[in-house]
Formats: sequence, C-alpha cells, structure tokens
Amino acid sequence: MVAEGAPTLLTPAEVAAMFRVDPKTITRWAKTGQLNAIRTLGGHRRYRSSEIRKMLKEG
Repeated sequence: MVAEGAPTLLTPAEVAAMFRVDPKTITRWAKTGQLNAIRTLGGHRRYRSSEIRKMLKEG
C-alpha cells in the first residue's frame, strides 16, 4: 500500500531505460551525487520520479 501523497519511486533499471543507459551507470551517477537516491530498508536504491522527469526535461 502506498501512502497518499508519497513520491513515486523508480528502480535503477527503470531510470536507466528512461536515459537509455546501463543500470550500472545510474548507480555510478548516484554514488557521485549526480542523482539523489533513496535507500529502501533492504538497501536498494530508488529514485523520485519527479526528479528524474525534471532532469530529462532540462537535459
């Protein structure tokens, strides 16, 4: 169940498909601070859909 008003989160693979790069590139961008990642309880990275769409528009 997703809380109302919660941001939509994307997986590295979903973000990679949007930028047409390898998912490892997305992880590298997160490590260097080019993307803001949210960590799940299991330690996986997730990315805010709104931030990714903004980057795509600017880019």
